[in-house]
Amino acid sequence: MSAPHERRAAVTGIGVVAPNGTSTDTFWKATQQGLSVLDRITREGCEHLPLKVAGEVRDFDPAAAVEERYLVQTDRFTHYAMAAADLALDDARLGQADTSEAPFSIGVVTAAGSGGGEFGQRELQQLWGKGSRFVGPYQSIAWFYAASTGQISIRRGFKGPCSVVAADEAGGLDALAHAARAVERGTDAIVAGSTEAPLAPYSMVCQLGYEELSTVEDPTRAYRPFTDAACGFVPAEGGAMLVVEAAEVARERGVDVRALIAGHAATFTGASRWAESREGLAHAIRGALYEAGCAPEEVDVVFADALGVPAADRAEALAIADALGTHGRRVPVTAPKTGTGRGYCAAPVLDTAAAVLAMEHGLIPPTPNVFDVCHDLDLVTGRARAAELRTALVLSRGLMGSNSALVLRHGAGERA
Repeated sequence: MSAPHERRAAVTGIGVVAPNGTSTDTFWKATQQGLSVLDRITREGCEHLPLKVAGEVRDFDPAAAVEERYLVQTDRFTHYAMAAADLALDDARLGQADTSEAPFSIGVVTAAGSGGGEFGQRELQQLWGKGSRFVGPYQSIAWFYAASTGQISIRRGFKGPCSVVAADEAGGLDALAHAARAVERGTDAIVAGSTEAPLAPYSMVCQLGYEELSTVEDPTRAYRPFTDAACGFVPAEGGAMLVVEAAEVARERGVDVRALIAGHAATFTGASRWAESREGLAHAIRGALYEAGCAPEEVDVVFADALGVPAADRAEALAIADALGTHGRRVPVTAPKTGTGRGYCAAPVLDTAAAVLAMEHGLIPPTPNVFDVCHDLDLVTGRARAAELRTALVLSRGLMGSNSALVLRHGAGERA
């Protein structure tokens, strides 16, 4: 553990398991091209449900990514998390990290919206159909929303600060902020992010209680935020894990700093109170900019929450204008999640990964399936837009009322 004096939290590794790619490279290629992979849900037992469209992770073999002894203990959402964590650690050149001499140097922070619904449903069906003797012992841990944090830390031997954030969809950004603050306080690195697996029958039935959920059956029309045709959001599975590390430690290791986590703030405005989320989100943006020491006009791109509900979309557009002033109507805004679905806590972490990649490549990815924008936003649609990107703002709101904003700075000039 290094001294915390003047430490800055940096992203040094990215691992993605998403509907549009099960590696960072494939994810970015699809994202910058604006590909939409939304399609009909194919999971067994879901055919009769009114929710028809989602973002499924189709090209992923859990057995190839996770050892058998962990596989049988865990749900799909944790399989994604362990695989994404491996990719992020390899990317940060920590894949073979030996923590035996400094066991508390690396920690884990994840966010989760619903935990392991598929595993839990299977075991409850065993209880209902066959009796208690047929319920597996791992039912007590596999469904739990903290399972991904626990299993990653156990599997890797990470004994640094470990936690789970439960804060709606916005918890994905809050997890990254917790990681950044742990690093600033002295921990060398944190594996942080979120993965979700909400496409099992029981989980989907629970989601049907959300008024904001889209049940449109046409994948090209089911999720179209910031348009007159906005009819809600479609869910998604998968997510991303990042390695958040002290920039100074990364330099000592000879590793590139991909981006700096410069500022974060969070607020709460109440469940589905979308008009009030305008003030709450604007306040979070101002707080994140203040912590980052960033003027509104320095923001080069905004990765929007993009709920797809008219009142929520209007509130977000107004919040951006409120917080960024006249610059809020000129700054490019994007929502690549319209091509993959809204993966609850994982959605803003995927947006953060995309923002880091966008800054690296000087390219703002487009917003798939959206063309006729009806709000006063410079929404990037159709194709990617080339731009010099030094500062990115990532936004997220939860259905239960959480709002969060994260400011990223380009990592150029912070190389080893």
